[in-house]
Amino acid sequence: MVRRLKARDEHALQELYDTLAPWVLGLAHRILHDEAEAEDVVSDVFVKVWRQVHTHDSRRGPLVPWILSITRNRALDELRRRRRWWRKAERWEQAQGTVEEAGDRAPNEAAVPGWPLHREVHAALATLPDELRRVVTLAYFEGLSHSQIARRLQQPLGTVKTRLRAAHRKLTDQLGHLKDWLE
Repeated sequence: MVRRLKARDEHALQELYDTLAPWVLGLAHRILHDEAEAEDVVSDVFVKVWRQVHTHDSRRGPLVPWILSITRNRALDELRRRRRWWRKAERWEQAQGTVEEAGDRAPNEAAVPGWPLHREVHAALATLPDELRRVVTLAYFEGLSHSQIARRLQQPLGTVKTRLRAAHRKLTDQLGHLKDWLE
């Protein structure tokens, strides 16, 4: 199987997927407790296997444990990303609470935690083309998975992921100076 995969045999990839996808999905779901995110992990894992099978060294271990370790790592990355998102959302809620507590008084932007970040993020979002801004809004502000976004926008999953990567690159370039505040 490994030899066929390294020879870029797509039928071998299909056989591998048919055999291991339930295991990969089960492991990802066990870690994430979210079916849509687990499905995204499955597709990411098999793309990575296809792209990096040439790095697999059978002397260091069989193919299946290698794939399951990729799955575990990818699912844990997704879990960490989700936790970071929740921490940022909590900061946002705290900042919103501070604004609401101010009542009718004009808010002093410097006194509101996160206000400069909020303003810069929305300014950077405004510079994105509509199709990129839409997927970012659905992913990060509505919390939809890649699969859910694809269904809602009636677009291929690959298109959604490509647009998110492109938006991420542009936003990273524009907001790189805020990195210390986010960590």
